[in-house]
Amino acid sequence: MSFVVEVENLTKTYGSVRAADGVSFAIAQGEIFGMVGPNGAGKTTTIECVEGLRRPDSGKVQVLGLDPLSDRLALAERIGVQLQQSGLPAHLKVGEAMELFGALYAKRADGDDLIDRLGLSDKRTSPIAKLSGGQKQRLFIALALVNQPDLVFLDELTTGLDPQARRSMWDLVRDIRDQGRTVFLTTHFMEEAERLCDRVAIMDHGKLVALDTPEALIRSLGVENRLVFTVPDGRCDLRLEGLTGVERVEASGDRVVVYGRGDRFASLVVGALEQAGIAFRDLRTEQPTLEDVFLKITGREMRE
Repeated sequence: MSFVVEVENLTKTYGSVRAADGVSFAIAQGEIFGMVGPNGAGKTTTIECVEGLRRPDSGKVQVLGLDPLSDRLALAERIGVQLQQSGLPAHLKVGEAMELFGALYAKRADGDDLIDRLGLSDKRTSPIAKLSGGQKQRLFIALALVNQPDLVFLDELTTGLDPQARRSMWDLVRDIRDQGRTVFLTTHFMEEAERLCDRVAIMDHGKLVALDTPEALIRSLGVENRLVFTVPDGRCDLRLEGLTGVERVEASGDRVVVYGRGDRFASLVVGALEQAGIAFRDLRTEQPTLEDVFLKITGREMRE
């Protein structure tokens, strides 16, 4: 397998805080690799060390066979970067920004074509100050692609966007991968990583606490399925814990959550409720997610 990023025992400390604490991973060519975790987990520090924007205290980093620090100019021609926080002059027009950034590289894409593909055709002559949040993110992606990079870094791509704009960004990321590029993204939205990424590294307090495909992470950590329903009178006297597949039951007011495993878990619970004559409503099943995995590993909720 060909790796475009190789990180071995990366460490970066700020005072008494270890933002990256012995981090090791590799990214295969052509995959969408996600690094997830709450704010302050060390994601941005790690990705900036890989990009060459920060110098690690120790460890080894190779990107496209190059050292991000000593080979910085050569590497800059082959990577595209969308930073967590970016800024451009408010009166600079979209087309002007594309022309300016394209002039910095020996190899560059057609700026007008990028503008069209990213849905900014009608904004070509608009100043950046007039763009919406989603349009600005599209522009920053276009600028990250202007040098036809082999590897694209996307740091907290959809923070601050509404759900519709966020899903539009997801489609763009898939398009980038489908064009043969490798994508390294960081996010604290677990759903985003689960929907987009081929593999996910979960980071917390500067350490990688898990690394695998989203499906394998969920399966290997044994997170239960959930069956959620309400009982109108607020009472559910049936001892559901004795049913095959049921592991525990939580009741709060008229809301009941049954945790369990197995293909027939939900149907057995529903059958037992009906046989006992217990009225229920608002029944739904909830599949385990990456956020459940995070809670299982760290024992605490995601932090915004």
